Amino acid sequence: MSDFNDFNNQQVANLPKHLRQFIVEQHYEKYTPVDQAVWRYVMRQNYSYLKHVAYYPYIKGLTRAGLSIEKIPDLQTMNDNLGKIGWGAVTVDGFIPPAAFMEYQACRVLVIAADIRQLKHIEYTPSPDIIHESAGHAPIIADTDYNSYLSYFGSIGTKAMFSSKDYELYEAIRKLSILKEAIGVAEEEITAAEKKLQYISENMGESSEMALLGRLHWWTVEYGLIGTLEEPKIYGAALLSSIGESATCMNPDVKKLWYNMDTINYPYDITQQQPQLFVTETFQNLIDVLEAFADTMAFRRGGAESIMKAIECKNPSTAVYSSGLQVTGVFTDMGIDQHDDLIFIRTTGPTALAYQDHQLDGHGKDYHKDGFSSPVGKLKGKEKALEAHSAEELTELGIGQGQRAYLNFESGIEVNGLVKQVQFRDSKVILITFEDCTVKESNGNILFQPSWGLYDMAVGERIISVYNGAADKEAYEETVFVSKEQTHKAVYDQKTQNLHEIYQKVRSAREKQTGYEDLRPIFEQLKTEHREDWLCALEILEIVYHQQLDPDFEKELRIYLEIKAATEPEYTKLINDGLHVIANPVTQLINEE
Repeated sequence: MSDFNDFNNQQVANLPKHLRQFIVEQHYEKYTPVDQAVWRYVMRQNYSYLKHVAYYPYIKGLTRAGLSIEKIPDLQTMNDNLGKIGWGAVTVDGFIPPAAFMEYQACRVLVIAADIRQLKHIEYTPSPDIIHESAGHAPIIADTDYNSYLSYFGSIGTKAMFSSKDYELYEAIRKLSILKEAIGVAEEEITAAEKKLQYISENMGESSEMALLGRLHWWTVEYGLIGTLEEPKIYGAALLSSIGESATCMNPDVKKLWYNMDTINYPYDITQQQPQLFVTETFQNLIDVLEAFADTMAFRRGGAESIMKAIECKNPSTAVYSSGLQVTGVFTDMGIDQHDDLIFIRTTGPTALAYQDHQLDGHGKDYHKDGFSSPVGKLKGKEKALEAHSAEELTELGIGQGQRAYLNFESGIEVNGLVKQVQFRDSKVILITFEDCTVKESNGNILFQPSWGLYDMAVGERIISVYNGAADKEAYEETVFVSKEQTHKAVYDQKTQNLHEIYQKVRSAREKQTGYEDLRPIFEQLKTEHREDWLCALEILEIVYHQQLDPDFEKELRIYLEIKAATEPEYTKLINDGLHVIANPVTQLINEE
């Protein structure tokens, strides 16, 4: 993005190029008066209820993050405030791939979906929206222990290996969430998307590292509780931003279990309320569990099992030799001996070599455009690893520049070629380049022959780490998979535009404390032209009640809303909760805190 806006925030300014591709402009002007009313209703409800059950003093957290109960936040104000606690924020288009999401988190940048839920999804939306991201995640970011966990989780998640099925699942979830939040989508289209998601979910095979990490993220960052099993407090963003589930989650029929490593065995359904939730005593326990899980991951374990995960990923991964050499590419093959130890690895297509996350000169993906393969292991009869030899010791082995070398590995792989160059880093041999070279296995199978050109042999006794993505992301020009499925941009008919104007008039009357004489005609218009609406009538009642304008009009409004609550079950809780907040104003609750 050439016109990249960093909001004068250090964390946003430091974002690498490959993450900037997901950023979209907020376009604050596109939020309608109904959108603003939805934000205000949810935030007032949240605060009214969450002051009793949220872990972190909710209003203080909102203020520190640059949020207000009264209006949708703008990104500049949020960045000005989050910058003071070492975080930033950007807006994106709906769900982004998990690996990218994790990396933003590691960079201490909140990813906020620019859209806001429709009025009909006011209690819960399956699609990420600005209420969930900013009102859910941002208030608790001010807690140092928690934001340390969040960024550490991101750094671990960035390394997590995918399976190719994870990409299919991501696309299916993204498509369904977009359809459910779009206006005027046919029911059969949503049903088809639900069936596809269900089919993919039921045929995922063995869970990848990212899938398991996704569960830990879901049961902590999104749906986490902290404290005791008997009286836990909410810190998970999905609960903090769902006026429906934040209340129902405290019911006894939602089981409360201790959060530990066993939690990875609990999958989740994004479309349903959760049957159980997990409670941690401290945020430090979250880090301890994450650390224990990280010890099982390919980036810490290496070896054949980890290369298998890279092959299944079918996307660029990085394998790290014990010498420190990093090989980035799409892994397609490997060799193992009778002890299941790796003896060689192979990539297909563009591959790059790096050391300490910096690409080696002349070893980018253009040079290794057709792939890369190299042995792993020790030389036969040599106790000392090849990478540990000095230049003098290599010469004694016949591996000196301009010498013809014969290398026999314990695995039976033989390398026979003229040494052109030996590369050292930090006193370790990392790469030997041969001319006129033949590489073959013990069974005579040819792995490389002279007519193919120069042979670059990676040096290392073991593969010590394997992780998702490139070692040098900028040099590899890594384009993280960006979905073609875009969120639907609303086009409003005349009736809806008229409703927006009504909401704006009511908002102006409340904020400017003028134009009260228009409220009764507006209510008459609502009753005749917008029978499905309930929120605007609530906002009119709020003004009439608090300004003590007209007892008869107030009574008429209450009867209208009470009848609607009694006869239209989908609005019962919403209207009753709205009436409760009118009688118990949020401003009083803020002062109590």
